[in-house]
Amino acid sequence: MRIVCPFCGERELGEFTYLGDAKPVRPAAGASQDEVFDYVYLRDNVAGGTSEYWYHGGGCRAWLKITRNTLTHEISSVDPAAGVGAAKAGA
Repeated sequence: MRIVCPFCGERELGEFTYLGDAKPVRPAAGASQDEVFDYVYLRDNVAGGTSEYWYHGGGCRAWLKITRNTLTHEISSVDPAAGVGAAKAGA
């Protein structure tokens, strides 16, 4: 699988690190224990289109939001995900 970084161009997968599903939203302060449990531990195993965070550690060190088909590995979009790193580091 090759990923077209918006800053560096097309690169091989080894330069990137998968960081997970981009859809879960961190619960607000004061959320119930069940909401926090769902956020931390429960994920859908999507067969088809999904939105994911990837980190380009072997290149520009940018955080990217990639839309990918999990069945074919076809990538339909790659966009910068500014601010994601700080959010992930604090998670």
